[in-house]
Amino acid sequence: MTTPFTNSLLFIVFPYLAMFIFFLGTIWRYRQSPFTYSSLSSQFLENKRHFWGLVPFHYGILTVLTAHIVAFLLPRQILRWDSQPFRLHALEVTGLAFALLALVGLLGAMLRRLTNSKVREVTTTLDWMVLLLLLVQVTTGLCVAIFHPWGSAWFAAGLTPYLWSLVRFNPELAFVAAAPVLVKLHIVMAYVLIGVTPFTRLVHILVTPNPYLWRRPQVVRWYRSPREIA
Repeated sequence: MTTPFTNSLLFIVFPYLAMFIFFLGTIWRYRQSPFTYSSLSSQFLENKRHFWGLVPFHYGILTVLTAHIVAFLLPRQILRWDSQPFRLHALEVTGLAFALLALVGLLGAMLRRLTNSKVREVTTTLDWMVLLLLLVQVTTGLCVAIFHPWGSAWFAAGLTPYLWSLVRFNPELAFVAAAPVLVKLHIVMAYVLIGVTPFTRLVHILVTPNPYLWRRPQVVRWYRSPREIA
């Protein structure tokens, strides 16, 4: 049970602070180190596990994020869609499936960084922090979907007005203050991820629309034996 002061701190002050850090941090990083605006991919070090980890994760997380954005921008249409039980169930099952896909991919990516010596060598403490933050975010999202179902409906009806109130600089905390702890944790973790994005590999989402998810396979030719330069 959170107090009114805690609610104000977490759901008014913190989101504005996270966005301020996000915008200031992205501008600062681009001016100071423009060539670091990438995912710093380790695909060349190991590709097979990279594919089975990062591709499922990206498909899953991008679909879930798109669903959140649609509910934010088109809440009336979402509520109209959810007015039919079959469509509501279909949306819930689809969202849960893609969230599970994201979790499986994320766990695969973490296992790859743990078990492959070359990949582990280029993995920084900040990388692990981001992976753990993503793990918490995806896991709490799944728990919300399981223990507090029909999220597409209550997100559009309750959280969307709260988020728009932040955009209008007139925060309304009625819904979010009464939300379950899991939902609050999921929201706060989203703000944390927004705040740390400019300082991590996550910054690549600002400049790369993930074309490798649909591009044709690339051929890489070595002029020397890979073992000689390993």
